[in-house]
Order: sequence, then C-alpha cells, then structure tokens
Amino acid sequence: MIDLRLLREDPDRVRASQRARGEDVALVDSLLSADERRRSSGVRFDELRAEQKALGKLIPKATGDEKAELLKKAGTLAADVKAADAERDAAAAETQELLGRLSNLVHPDVPVGGEEDFVTLETHGTTRDFGAEGFEPKDHLELGQILGAIDVERGAKVSGSRFYFLTGVGALLELALVNAAIARATAAGFTPMLTPALVRPQSMAGTGFLGQAAQDVYHLEKDDLYLVGTSEVALAAYHMDEIIDADRLPLRYAGFSPCFRREAGSHGKDTRGIFRVHQFDKVEMFSYVTPEESQEEHQRLLEWEKQWLTALELPFRVIDVASGDLGSSAARKYDCEAWIPTQGKYRELTSTSDCTEYQSRRLQIRVRDGKRVRPLATLNGTLCAVPRTIVAILENHQQADGSVRIPEVLRPYLGGRELLEPVSK
Repeated sequence: MIDLRLLREDPDRVRASQRARGEDVALVDSLLSADERRRSSGVRFDELRAEQKALGKLIPKATGDEKAELLKKAGTLAADVKAADAERDAAAAETQELLGRLSNLVHPDVPVGGEEDFVTLETHGTTRDFGAEGFEPKDHLELGQILGAIDVERGAKVSGSRFYFLTGVGALLELALVNAAIARATAAGFTPMLTPALVRPQSMAGTGFLGQAAQDVYHLEKDDLYLVGTSEVALAAYHMDEIIDADRLPLRYAGFSPCFRREAGSHGKDTRGIFRVHQFDKVEMFSYVTPEESQEEHQRLLEWEKQWLTALELPFRVIDVASGDLGSSAARKYDCEAWIPTQGKYRELTSTSDCTEYQSRRLQIRVRDGKRVRPLATLNGTLCAVPRTIVAILENHQQADGSVRIPEVLRPYLGGRELLEPVSK
C-alpha cells in the first residue's frame, strides 16, 4: 500500500497513477474521505475520553445532588465514548480496505498505455535465418517429442489441459537449468532458498496477489491456503512483521519453487506445448533494500537477467512495460523477451519489478536506520521460468536433424553433453 501522507499531500499524483493504469480514479477521493473521517473521529474519541477521565476524578469528591448529576453525566459520556470508538474503528477499517485496493504509484518514466504500448529499450543477439541454413524450424513441442523430452498427451490424461510431463533429457534439461541458475545467483551474492508452495492469506494479500490477480490464483478453501504463482510471495513474506537493521541490507534471496497459475482469461492462447501452463518451476530473485536504493537495485536485477539469457545464447529484447500492464505492486517493470522462431516474435521469458515500499507496508516489514524505523523497498526478478526457457532453447538451438545444441553454460550440468539427440523420427 502507499503512504497515506503522500496521498493527502499530493492526491493528484495518485489520481494520475490510477488513470495511467486504467484503474478507478474515484477510489482516490473515496479514500481521502474515509481518511478524513478516521482522523476526525479519532480526535473526537480522544476529546471525549479525556473528558471522561477528568469527570472520573471529580465523582469521588462530590456528594449529594452534585454527585448524582455527575454520575448521570458520566453515563451519557460513556455512551458517547462508546459511539465515538465504534465510529473511529469503522472509519479506520474503511480506510484500510480502500487503501488495500489502491495500486502502487507508477514511476513517472513508465510508458503510459496498455499491453502493446511498451517501449523497447535494448535488443541482444541475432535471430537465425533457418531458410539460409536449408531447413524449416520445428516448434518446441515437435522437437520435444523427437527428443523424448516432452509429453503433453499424458499430461492432459493425468491432470487436464495445460499440464505436461518432462521426460528423459527434458527432465535433465530442467535440472540443469535450475542448478545453473542457482549457481549464478549464489555467485552474485543471493542466498539460495527452497520456499513453500502453499501460503496463508495474509502472505498472498500482502504481496498484492489477491487484488487484480486473484482470479489467477488457486485457493484451497478447506485449509484456507493459496498455491503460489511465484516464489516472490513466500520470499516477500519471509520477513513479515520484522524490523531489519540497515547494516544487513541489501538482503538478496534466490528462491526455487513450483508455481501454479489458473491462466484465467487465457482461453485459446498458447494452447500448444508448454509455453503457458498451470504448473511450472521457477528460480526467482528477490531483494530487500532501502527505498533510496530501489531503482539502482532494479537495474542490477535486470542486468543479472540479461547476463543469464546471454549465457544461454538466446536472442532477446528488453522492454519497459506500459502502465496498464503492470501488476498492482509494481511501480515499474522490465521484461526480457526471447525470440521464438516458429512464432516469429519475441515472448516474455523473465521480468523484474520494483515494488518500492508497497509490499513492505502491507507486510509490516521495516528497516531500522539509527533511531529511525521506516518501510523498506522490495524487488523481484525472474531468473529462470523453466518451461518457457526450455521452449526458447529447443527452438533457437535446433539442428536440421532434430537434435538440439546445448549452450555451453549448461553442459557441466548435463555431464558435458553437447547435443540432445533424437530418440525417434
């Protein structure tokens, strides 16, 4: 959530942010009104409570009619205090409810618009000309079947659409990717973490995934637990309700977990293969820094993602995601999109978001700097979303005979193997 003081001091900035996101601008005025009622009712309660205490000191000293009058007044005052207390609590609850619905403030440099209004910042690598090489590229599913690496038919039989098995070299390729990604993150100073895939409602809500993203989340009603769509949730909630000393920052974690997404609203999109699925594994970077450091840390996370994709020898571009395509927690987000030859376009492989103080305020995570205690900043960045990375590797590194060249960075994790060989035609 945002700082209420900022809302009171500069409501036009908050309105502009809501407008840029394509979200409800009237929410800002409703929140301002609720906050004003909260503060005024709080003042009214304090005044009545002070009067009640002062009256309580007079009653023992009074006698006769004076005491009876004071007792009568005390009864009326007690009812007024109770009513003021209820009004204050109701206004505070309404303020928190409305504040929880308000998205993070968009960074002023974010391009305004919808999904297609991003700005391309960089392009890396060279896309292959398969025609010049004398063959038509196969898509990742056909390659996965030739290699004995992907089985979506049995995935659908066992679990339904958008599920799959990674088999043989497919399973080995995932393990190689995960181990290589964790090794790189560890070398960069991240603490490796294996995180829970089930979290409590306060963890999911605190990271901002029960707002606009709620329809994409799996909920286990009997246990009131949520399946995470990213280990960002567990990593953000790891220090929930804690105060962290400034000399411990930055804190950087690299979490590995299974991820679950309902893919609501994606009917008919990417139904072939394993690009858009309900369950996948992912290595996620997560940082806790001071608010003053968040923009520099955002650039560092992006740089680590770029280095990883470059090591995988994938052509990719970096985009500055438009305001209307940001998650509610993100003030700014960069995506790295890899070239997918059979689709003839770039597709998202990794992303990194600067969530500023939005999540830490919701999760009550603060930093102590001397005598000052205040919210800190949180950031996240995908290092390796496994299925999509496999898609990009298979398609970009395929050979005419259906084999796939393994990027050098992964070879030590595959026993030195240089090629994935076909097992069937």
